[in-house]
Formats: sequence, C-alpha cells, structure tokens
Amino acid sequence: MAFHGDRVRVLVIPGLHDSGPTHWQSRLQARFRHSVRVQQQDWATPDLNAWAARIDATLAAQPPARWVAVAHSFGCLALLRHLATREPSSKHHGVQSALLVAPADPDKFGIAPLLPQGRPGIDTVLIASETDPWMAYPQASSWARTWESHLINLGDAGHINVASGFGSLPLATSVAQQLIHRAERERRFDRAHPMGWSFAV
Repeated sequence: MAFHGDRVRVLVIPGLHDSGPTHWQSRLQARFRHSVRVQQQDWATPDLNAWAARIDATLAAQPPARWVAVAHSFGCLALLRHLATREPSSKHHGVQSALLVAPADPDKFGIAPLLPQGRPGIDTVLIASETDPWMAYPQASSWARTWESHLINLGDAGHINVASGFGSLPLATSVAQQLIHRAERERRFDRAHPMGWSFAV
C-alpha cells in the first residue's frame, strides 16, 4: 500500500560506516512501520554539510510528514546541522523531535561552530555514556545543556554500539515511542476543528 503521509514517522540517522543489521538502530527501524533510513553517499568521510544535505534530500523525497529522528554518533551532528540550516517550516511537517544517542564530539572534527549554540528548535533527548571514546561525558553533559536536551546517563556503556554490547537498546525504542506519542497528540490537536472544542465557563 502506498504511503500518503499525515502520520508520525521515524527517521533513522546512523553514524560513520552505517549501522549494521545487528546494531540497535537497525533493530529499532524494524520496529516502526514507514520508518526511513538516511543513506549517506560516503559513509567513511565525516563531511558535516554533505551528511546534513543527505538528511534534507531524504526528507524531500518523502511525502510531508512529522518525523521523530533517531540519530547515533556523527549522525547526531549531521542532524543538528540540518536543524541549524533548514528553512523555517510548518509545525505540521519536518523533524519534530529527536533522540541523540552517543553523539560524537564536534571538537574532534573541528565543526562545533557549525552546530546550534542553543536549543535547536525541537525537543531532544540525549543518551550518553561515561566511557564513550568519541565524547567524554562532561562534554556530552555540556552540549546537552547547550541544546536544552533531556540527558540520560547510561554509565559504563562505551559508544553504545554493537562493539559495546548494544545490539539491542530497549531504552532507545521506548524513548522514540514516547516522542512519537507526543507528536501524535500534537497532530490530533492541530487537526481538531475549533468548533468542536468545548470550554468550561
């Protein structure tokens, strides 16, 4: 059956080298119908603007919809760059909220100035680790404050990938589902006809 939009969908944004079939992102994607994965043209080269442009192109190729993004590692930075540069859009479509899991440290790539220096225009949840080789926990906590993200500390969890033992990450699925439910509530509210509202007086 063709997809005609007008629902909340999941946008999966992997990090460098993509997420393999046993990665928690791939398992999460399989849980949500109509989800879409951003496919980078070069998975090995962390080109922030090119990666953000692929997010733009992926969304443009789909019917207008509300999206919950689930990003990992460098994919988190690409998503934040997309949010910093996207055209002002209707609240009825585009990325509405995001789960950022183990974002890579932008200072490692010299791209911190290209990222939002405040709230990126949407609600975000950031899941970090105290033993992530790609982002020290104090840095993750600092960026979470900058982006006004809800921060979740997984403790000793490495880079929160298959190598760290996370072929499955139920927490990510649970958070994504919560963000979807919130966006669905907002969608139903926006679609409600004002004449159908009733107010106690």
